[in-house]
Amino acid sequence: MADIFELFKQISKDNSGAAGAPTHMIVGLGNPGKDYAETRHNAGFLAMDKICASLGCECQRVKFKAFTNTVKIGDKSVLLMMPQTYMNLSGEAVGEAASYYNIPAENIIVLVDDIYLEPGYMRIRKKGSAGGHNGLKNIIEHLGSDNFPRIKLGVGAKPKEADLAAWVTGRLSRAAYDLMTPCLDACLDASKLIMNGKADEAMGKYNGMKPEVKEEN
Repeated sequence: MADIFELFKQISKDNSGAAGAPTHMIVGLGNPGKDYAETRHNAGFLAMDKICASLGCECQRVKFKAFTNTVKIGDKSVLLMMPQTYMNLSGEAVGEAASYYNIPAENIIVLVDDIYLEPGYMRIRKKGSAGGHNGLKNIIEHLGSDNFPRIKLGVGAKPKEADLAAWVTGRLSRAAYDLMTPCLDACLDASKLIMNGKADEAMGKYNGMKPEVKEEN
């Protein structure tokens, strides 16, 4: 795996182009590979897919042990990132990019799954502890700070008898994904508000968000 990342470093280029050097980051957390697609732990990747679709771009440039793209969002130059290190080492990618571009922790928004919220709910926090989430824990370790905003996406609590690792790497049901979709769609707008210094407005707008339940005919 290390050799692959060394190759990535050799072939990757800084393609920020017209967007300029990024001053902010939006990071979607998840595990790479088809085996983890649409699993609970990949809620951050699912949210990033929605953001990219809305912006008409893709995270496909290999840099910082991640798939990235640098885009303009309003007047901000933003590095979009999907770490490819597996969840527990997400901080390696985030920390390397933050150091390279000198991006402060408070300018890094992390999109992450939350087992303490049911599907259809989201919660925005300006900063805070990892709350038991290993991806957040590793990011805090590599940044040396927990002073970064995060958008938590509910994936549902594990059944009492279930193994936690198996639960978070289990696939979302279609019903759960449908409930989550409005939250995934809202991540871009919430990120814009946060980047424009309106985190409180984002929290007021989305922390009380209720799931849309479709009625069956």
